[in-house]
Amino acid sequence: MIGEPCTIYLNIVTKDNRSQVRRVLLITLLLNLFVMGLKAFVGFITGSLSLQADALHSVTDSANNVLGLVASNFSSPLPDRRHPYGHQKYEGVAALGIAAFLTIACFEIIQGAIEKILHGGDPVNISGGQLWILLIVLGINIFVAFYERKIGKEVDSAILIADAYHTMSDIWVTIMVLLGLIGIWQGQQFNLPQLQWLDVIFAFPVAILVFYSGWEVVRSNLPWLVDEVAIAPEKIHEIVMQVPGVINCHDIASRGVVGRQVFLEMHLIVAAKDVKTSHEITEEIELILEQKFSPIRILIHVEPPNYESSNISFDSENGNPNKTDVE
Repeated sequence: MIGEPCTIYLNIVTKDNRSQVRRVLLITLLLNLFVMGLKAFVGFITGSLSLQADALHSVTDSANNVLGLVASNFSSPLPDRRHPYGHQKYEGVAALGIAAFLTIACFEIIQGAIEKILHGGDPVNISGGQLWILLIVLGINIFVAFYERKIGKEVDSAILIADAYHTMSDIWVTIMVLLGLIGIWQGQQFNLPQLQWLDVIFAFPVAILVFYSGWEVVRSNLPWLVDEVAIAPEKIHEIVMQVPGVINCHDIASRGVVGRQVFLEMHLIVAAKDVKTSHEITEEIELILEQKFSPIRILIHVEPPNYESSNISFDSENGNPNKTDVE
C-alpha cells in the first residue's frame, strides 16, 4: 500500500572464475614440484642446511597449490539454496591454510639453524654448476609469482594472490640462500672455511621473510572472514544523501572486501507516495554504488517519509544501533 515500508533487493551477479583459477594452479603446481625437486637434490648433495630449508619451503608451495585446487571446487561466488551468499569464504579459509604452512616452514628453518649452531654439522660443498641450477630455479620462481599475481588480479582470486605472495617469499628465500652459497663457494676457492657459517647466518633472515609472508596473507583475508566493515557507513550515507528524493538513510551495514564482493544493507527514507517512485530512487542508488564498489549486493528497506532516525550505523561498543527512531 501507498506509504507502507517495503524491502527492495538489488543484486549484482559475480562472475565465476574458478576454471581460470584451477588452470593457473595446475600450471604452478607442476612448476613448483620441479623447483622443489631441484632444490632438494642440490641441498642433499651439497649438505646445505639453508637450501634444504628452502626445499621445505617449496614443499609448502606445492601443498598450497593442492589446497587451492581443492578450495576452488567449493568457492563458487554464485549463490545457491544452501549458500545464498555464495561460497567465496572458502578461498579465505584456504588462504589462512597457506599462512599456516608458511608458519610451519618458518619454525622448521629456525630449528635447523639453531641445531647447527649448537651441535655443528658437515661442511657445505658447492660447485659452480650447482649454482647455475639454483639460478634456473630462481627464474622459475619469479615467473610463477608474477604469473599468479597477474592472473589473480585479473580474475579477483584471493587464493591466487595469496599464493603469489607465498611464491614471492620463496624468491627472496632463494636469493638469500644463493648469496650464502656463492659466499661458501668463494670460500672454497680461497681456502676460507669461516665462510661456511654463511649457510646458518642466511637461514635466519629466510625465516623472517617466510613469517612476514604468512602475516601478509592473514592480514589480507581476515576482514573477509570476520565480516569486518567493507565501506565506511558515513561514506555510504554521503553518497546516498545526494540522490534526489532521499530524505535520510540509516542503520547502514556492509561486509566483504571491495573489489571482490561487498554485501550492503540500509534503511532508506524517501520522499515518495508510491512504491514505483521509491523503486526508481533505489535503482538510482544501486547504479551509483555499483559504479563505485562493484561487485555489490544491496538490500534496502524503504520507510515512509514521516519516519525519522539519526542513526547512521551501529554502535561501536555493543554492536546495536542507538535507536532514536520516531514513527
